[in-house]
Amino acid sequence: MALWNHNYDRPLGRTSSGTLDLRSDRVGLYFGLNPDDTTPDGMTAIGTVRRQDVSGCSFGFTVTRETWDDGDDAQLPLRIIEEAVLWEVSLCPDPAYNETSASLTRSETSMDNAAAARRRVIQKIERDHRLRGIN
Repeated sequence: MALWNHNYDRPLGRTSSGTLDLRSDRVGLYFGLNPDDTTPDGMTAIGTVRRQDVSGCSFGFTVTRETWDDGDDAQLPLRIIEEAVLWEVSLCPDPAYNETSASLTRSETSMDNAAAARRRVIQKIERDHRLRGIN
């Protein structure tokens, strides 16, 4: 699942519905999310990522295999997560991992066109209601 700030009451997408794509490689985890821009949380996700008020991610997971490199006395130990069960990815205003990034890949034009199309539909419905005396 993709969540807003680790909140299971605020889902943004999931793999089973086709609104979240996950892939990993030697470097890390990548995800593509298609939030519903007709919901408050979807609009929040799109708007805050577009403005870069939210620019990072965090993850909920359970480690199943890890190793530690204690380094020398001047370094903190390095935890190497070799295997984990991923529960969720989250867009976060204050992400746990500063190396992460979140950005929009869909063009502003397509979002503007979708919003304009929704406005036209709403305007038509409102016009039809007025013609029938419905307020």
